[in-house]
Amino acid sequence: MNKTLITLSGPTASGKTSIAIRIAKALGAEIFSCDSRQFYEEMTIGTAVPTAAERKEVPHHFIQHKSIHTTYSVGQFETDAIEALSGYFKHNNIAVLVGGSGLYMHAVVHGFDQFPSVSQEIRLSLGDRLQKNGLEDLQKELQMLDPELFEKMDVKNPNRVLRALSVCLAAGKPYSSFLNQKKPPRPFEVYQLSVDIPRTLLYDRINDRVDQMINAGLLLEAEHLYPHRELNALQTVGYKEVFDFFDENIDLDQAIAQIKQNTRHYAKRQMTWIRRKENDTKNIIYDCTDEELMAVLTNLNYFKKIL
Repeated sequence: MNKTLITLSGPTASGKTSIAIRIAKALGAEIFSCDSRQFYEEMTIGTAVPTAAERKEVPHHFIQHKSIHTTYSVGQFETDAIEALSGYFKHNNIAVLVGGSGLYMHAVVHGFDQFPSVSQEIRLSLGDRLQKNGLEDLQKELQMLDPELFEKMDVKNPNRVLRALSVCLAAGKPYSSFLNQKKPPRPFEVYQLSVDIPRTLLYDRINDRVDQMINAGLLLEAEHLYPHRELNALQTVGYKEVFDFFDENIDLDQAIAQIKQNTRHYAKRQMTWIRRKENDTKNIIYDCTDEELMAVLTNLNYFKKIL
């Protein structure tokens, strides 16, 4: 029997976790997470990791398996995920890959372009330039070194500019020259699903989730992480805003409002990624019944043979 990976994407707060569990239980599969915010063991409330009860229902992989003090790239995740799936498929036929980090899911399904390593010296130098001279200084150099990429990428995003420019400087050639490399074929078939939810309802759910996080102790969790606030893993929605509150840049109500707003923006970017990158994805309604869920699965050619 062919090995099969079912992917389930969707914006944050759309209900991916519960639907993934239902799929995994129906097919006797395990869940592999590709949510980069949920990789870190020190972060629980602000990243909405699956609960202990949910993980007891179905085994989960790549949940809180790293420390915030560890650098963990999408390329490293791809290597680890493919290795884990290869071992898993020796004894199983179906796995479920779920998460809202589109780039990480794309890396597992399609492969990730390999880039040269960048020295800490280059990273620190560019970081200093960004702080002293502003983003425009780095934009000008990137435009000179890689005009093709400059025309296509979001040059207003400092993280992307830093990443692209660091590769240009480390490799001595354009970042774009490393894109669209030939990838090795995957040893499994892929069926892509996505959670479909009305935007207004999604935004209401995001607002409710943020309130629940505050009530569950997000401030205390963030307080424990505050001494490490400069780490890359903590440069994410839900924590940055609370750190601003601790720094007395904003009050608590403003912090909560900003978490809600920034999470909505994050969800919008996730939905845009899915529309642009995953053309073969079939939709699953966010509140689908078991019958509707099974109907979607049985309409996939592979599962017509086994369901």
